[in-house]
Amino acid sequence: MSEEPEPQGCSSDWFLLVEEQFPTGDGQGHGPDPGSLEWRSVVEFKLGIRDDPAIPSLESDQWCAYIDKHFVKPAG
Repeated sequence: MSEEPEPQGCSSDWFLLVEEQFPTGDGQGHGPDPGSLEWRSVVEFKLGIRDDPAIPSLESDQWCAYIDKHFVKPAG
């Protein structure tokens, strides 16, 4: 039996992984900086979870862990 990988934390590499799976830009190079609060808000919007009280605060590392556990596909 294999164990689930630990959720990723907030890191530059993780932000880029999420951006690849859930692009926040307009396709022309415009969009919020990955990892910024604006970017996190757009990710929530794209996932349809904005204003869900179960989601940790945008400012917290727990937010990244939650998104990683519930939505992000492992790289590779």
